[in-house]
Amino acid sequence: MAILSKIRERSWLLILIIGLALFAFVLDPSTLSDFFNSTKMNEVGQVNGETISRQEFAEALDNYKAQTGNRVSEMQAAKTVWNNLLRQKIYDSQLAEAGITVGEADILKALYDTEFIKNDPRFLTTDVFDKEKFKEFLATIKAENGADWANWRQYMASVKSNLQKTTYDNLVAAGLGASLKEGENEYLTENTKINADLVYLSYTSVPDSSVTVTRGEIKDYIAKHPAEFEVEASRDVRYVKFNINATPEDEAEIKAEVAKLIEDSTNKQGAAVPGLKSTTDYKLFLEETNSDLPYKDVIQYKAQVPQVIAEELFNGNKNDVFGPYKDQGYFKLSKITEVLELPDSAQARHILIPIAGAPSADPSVTNTDEQAKQLADSLLTVVKRDKSKFESLVKEFSSDKGSVEKGGFYDWFPYNRMVPEFRDFVFEGKKGDMGVVKSTFGYHVILVEGQKNFQKAIKLATFARQIEASEVTENNVFQDAETFALDISKGTSIDEAAKQKNLTTLPAVGLKALDENVPGLGNERQIITWAFGKDLKVGDYKRFDVEGGYVVATLTNITEKGLMPVDKAINKVRPIILNEKKAAILEGKFSGSTLQDIASSNKQSVRPITSVNLKSPTLTGIGFEPKVVGAMLNAKEGQLYTKIAGDRGVYAFVVKGKELPTALPNYDTYRKRLANQRRNQTFNMFEAIKKASDIEDGVSSFYGIDQ
Repeated sequence: MAILSKIRERSWLLILIIGLALFAFVLDPSTLSDFFNSTKMNEVGQVNGETISRQEFAEALDNYKAQTGNRVSEMQAAKTVWNNLLRQKIYDSQLAEAGITVGEADILKALYDTEFIKNDPRFLTTDVFDKEKFKEFLATIKAENGADWANWRQYMASVKSNLQKTTYDNLVAAGLGASLKEGENEYLTENTKINADLVYLSYTSVPDSSVTVTRGEIKDYIAKHPAEFEVEASRDVRYVKFNINATPEDEAEIKAEVAKLIEDSTNKQGAAVPGLKSTTDYKLFLEETNSDLPYKDVIQYKAQVPQVIAEELFNGNKNDVFGPYKDQGYFKLSKITEVLELPDSAQARHILIPIAGAPSADPSVTNTDEQAKQLADSLLTVVKRDKSKFESLVKEFSSDKGSVEKGGFYDWFPYNRMVPEFRDFVFEGKKGDMGVVKSTFGYHVILVEGQKNFQKAIKLATFARQIEASEVTENNVFQDAETFALDISKGTSIDEAAKQKNLTTLPAVGLKALDENVPGLGNERQIITWAFGKDLKVGDYKRFDVEGGYVVATLTNITEKGLMPVDKAINKVRPIILNEKKAAILEGKFSGSTLQDIASSNKQSVRPITSVNLKSPTLTGIGFEPKVVGAMLNAKEGQLYTKIAGDRGVYAFVVKGKELPTALPNYDTYRKRLANQRRNQTFNMFEAIKKASDIEDGVSSFYGIDQ
């Protein structure tokens, strides 16, 4: 719909484009097909020159959404599919360069080793996995070329992709070992203790006000460190939300309407209409009165009923009506339909006889409903005669794996833990009762072992009307939003317009083209699509219909793909440059041929540092300084080093001594640790290859956003 709206808004542009294309056709008919079949129009992106077409992307997207049961959002799916395609293309090219191919035999071998395939009864011969049966199955569904083959083909593609990744990672990891000498160096570097004297001048000793950082310096820093400041295209928005909420007048009107349903009344034709107080068919009553919540014929304890009225309900009697009362966004009426005395927990033992196709039933189960019931009834007869046989029959017949080892026993469980049929038998019966009940899982042979904490419980028939704003209220809120948008159209900033009307503006900073959530609003893809409109300028605004109201939003910033703008980088870069400039000032104070001279000239004392190492590079009284400790580790003993810039200040030091750790018989443990650290960097390996690849990401264009 967004694209169609765009076309309608710019119909003159569309006419112009078609006109130019037809003019080109008159000159050279071949240009028309070239114009409308441009490769760029039919691709989503490129990886090292290899095109990812819109069709390839769309098919992969559909398959992924089908695999996940459409439980992920559109944008989440798009990002995942794009990254999967990137990974596949990159590994394809890397393996091709290495002369390695992942073929059909490799995929089949991986399938043979997959648990759900190995254990599928369709592929077993005398309980042993039969490769030929599996290959015959694949050949059959391939010939049919239906949905089953499409699913298997997609699964095999994912297996191939995983094999490629594993193969490449293993190939690289094979060259990332470590020698015993490297292990020894690792051990020595981590555990060598350093004793030193130092003089420390803190960055905080130079006031921030004495150092100036210009925008030009920040821009130069960004240019010199581009890898740290590469950003995607993004947009900043400020908005005001106009919520459609029921007013006190709306609530009073709804409450009055609900109250009318208590007593009998007459309809327009003069016929008698029973109220909740007199009706006995509660399901029909709630349907005919259009209750916003359905009838539930369930037992409830005090903790389970609406707590705003719990005391009154549990002091009431059968047929008493309560309300209207306000609860969780509804006005409700409740009638007590039954009062019971039930335990709050129970113990039971059961034998579950499954029915073919029931949830959790093993694929080998063939019992029909009739056969399962017949078996359950016969087992009940046996245990009624001799209760001691219950446990042995559980082990022989029950399919409830969670209770078989316990003789079918479930220790104290609350009322709502079990399926309704099982629960009702156990809680509404009495200790020692035995019987057969049917649930979605099959037939249960049940023995009630125990009940405790008997207390009052009730059944309720509850009418509910959701508390919603009236049409008048909705119209008023709409007019408020429209008036606010009109104020902005006259040149008033969104912040100023909001201040005048005592409203609050909220920011949404750094929105990306494939985002869907707007902070404070949730999934509002329409706002992001608008913010990336091709001709949109900073200051442009729009009103949106959103869940629960309206939003008036204005575009406050456009960040193009590339290096981060100075304004966005100031908070990150300014402290760095500030410390660099302070370091230069402090370095000028390190005059003198000894530590004592330097300390005296700066009115500081020489600080002793004892037994510091790189494993824990914290300087006493100063803090974490790995760069300085690293410099000490590589310094010559007895020599003065000055102007060493760290994270907290500038240092001068003299290393007095280095205590080497006790020599080990061998350093294989450290060698292995180092090798494993290197081999476990598969994610970084891929990221490095990805960074070195030539990638054109046009996924946003698939959703109508051209960047």
